[in-house]
Amino acid sequence: MVADSDSNIAWHRVQLKKNRAELKALETARFTMGEIASSKRNGQTQKAIAELKRKIAQSERVIADHDKRTRRPLGTDLQSLANGSWSHWDAYTNQQRKTGQRSPGRG
Repeated sequence: MVADSDSNIAWHRVQLKKNRAELKALETARFTMGEIASSKRNGQTQKAIAELKRKIAQSERVIADHDKRTRRPLGTDLQSLANGSWSHWDAYTNQQRKTGQRSPGRG
């Protein structure tokens, strides 16, 4: 994976990896050790799982939105390349092109 020049996206990628690992550990522990239906811990575990799923979904949305805006088409066959939008493949906006501005971190 390439490094992200946008620190917000890099942070979301790290959080996504961390939250997925934590969710996996919680769900594995829940099924390995079992839970008592009436315990307070069961409610806390359910809340923690719901919160992790919410955070994961939020990070996935932010990353997907960023990827849609910045990634060039990945298809290499003629049909995919012909249908792709090449006007924004380098992630510069029209305003940046007009003024000659470049995003931070690019040479």
